[in-house]
Amino acid sequence: MATSETAVLGGGCFWCLEAVYREVAGVGEVVSGYCGGSVEAPDYHAVCAGRTGHAEVVRISFDPAQVSFRTLLEIFFVLHDPTTLNRQGNDVGTQYRSVIFAQDAAQAELARALIDELTFAKAFPDPIVTELAGAERFWPAEDYHQDYFARNAYQPYCQVVVAPKLAKFRQHFARLRGQ
Repeated sequence: MATSETAVLGGGCFWCLEAVYREVAGVGEVVSGYCGGSVEAPDYHAVCAGRTGHAEVVRISFDPAQVSFRTLLEIFFVLHDPTTLNRQGNDVGTQYRSVIFAQDAAQAELARALIDELTFAKAFPDPIVTELAGAERFWPAEDYHQDYFARNAYQPYCQVVVAPKLAKFRQHFARLRGQ
């Protein structure tokens, strides 16, 4: 990838977002991890217990000549429910909050504009509660979380939660799939 930018997004369980963004043309690397908390070097158990303030996120490296930050956000808003505070389905807690960690002022401006656009269009029946935050330290999740769906596709959570989101992406954004 000649030119690379970074996006950091949290929309519930990172396994869901990671599986989808790995299929987007122009995306080079997707890493599951934690962002937005107050503890150095958080681990999965502390984050899930709600003791660190971190959100489960994905860090996406992408080529803006192939896929725009706006397109990544459009996918983000289709894949999860941005109207539920600290919750995605049965996953409940601040670690599952809807959050965009804008890496610079341009990303923050674009994210705010898209949220305003979706709000004005009444794209969702309830108000969008997605948090828009500045860049914060990203901590990669443990190795067993990386590429989780690809390695555990038949695990019940993956079948019930991750696979439907992947199918939704493939249906809505078929033109964006990589080879």
